[in-house]
Amino acid sequence: MAAWERERFVVHLPVVATDLAAALRFARSITRAVGFLSDIDRGETTVSAEDAQGVRHRVFCDRSYARGRRCPRPARHDGDCGAERHR
Repeated sequence: MAAWERERFVVHLPVVATDLAAALRFARSITRAVGFLSDIDRGETTVSAEDAQGVRHRVFCDRSYARGRRCPRPARHDGDCGAERHR
């Protein structure tokens, strides 16, 4: 393998949350915190229950834009895709 070729991996990081919504919020926070790292594929972040890891819940919207970018809003958001709205 050439030095510029790289493989993709998934890092599993177990967390404790009160419910799926809280776990999704936590995943968004973690992903934003490490977003400065160029090797993070933020748009592919998912959450699953520990005993149902095959059932994954997308954290961010999966709509693709030009140049490999994705909608930065949460999955299943209301309204049009676009710039993220901070609350």
